[in-house]
Amino acid sequence: MKTRLKKILGVSFLLLVLAVFIGFVEKKHAERKFAELEISIKSVADVYFVEEKEIVENLEAEFPLLKSGVSFSEINLNQLERKVEAHPFVKNAEVFSDQKGNIRIEIEQHIPMARIVRPRAADGYISTEGLILPTSPRYTTRVLVLHGAYAESLLEEKELTESHEELLELLKFIHEDEFWNAQLTELEIEKESDIKMHQQVGKQVFEFGDATEIEEKFSKINLFYEEILPSKGWNAYSRVNVKYKGQIVCE
Repeated sequence: MKTRLKKILGVSFLLLVLAVFIGFVEKKHAERKFAELEISIKSVADVYFVEEKEIVENLEAEFPLLKSGVSFSEINLNQLERKVEAHPFVKNAEVFSDQKGNIRIEIEQHIPMARIVRPRAADGYISTEGLILPTSPRYTTRVLVLHGAYAESLLEEKELTESHEELLELLKFIHEDEFWNAQLTELEIEKESDIKMHQQVGKQVFEFGDATEIEEKFSKINLFYEEILPSKGWNAYSRVNVKYKGQIVCE
């Protein structure tokens, strides 16, 4: 009985010490003064949609108390984090303070892999996660261009991961392949089953069909480059159909 009582008293004492320590830390934190914002944006080649200046301006407009010398008790870091993550091109943000009184913000950006263009309305991007993102008035990036009635309809959705999984796999295949990412410039998509690919070099249009059997169809395009073009010449054909299984139709 005495041993059990000693254990209870020991645990109670430790909990009391912990509570006092937490209270002390919180008090010291509240007494600290804010110094400045330090923003770190994870670098991605040719992706600059999130700017440090813009993030600072947005936070200062939303939180007018965010000035050097203000007590940390007046600053809600969770609210700052939510504000930063409200930026359409911010994928993730971590907001925390350091011992010097600085608020540090680490930002990871969404990466666009295709741009949907519309002649009579605003364009939009498709991210590597399949999210539909707006364009930016400050910056554009070179990515695969999508156009056509079906492509335009994608902008009516917020994300494509479930409803357009096959098309996303095709876009990722092109985006992640160094050669095809440089060589293919446009996908013309009037219907889901009728994808036409336009090249950076070469006048041939590749009729790809739907976004299935991706590797097999690209193998046939490779065969066209490696065997048909050298023997027939670059200007022999204007259309190359690879959508039928086991066939390459050149016209």
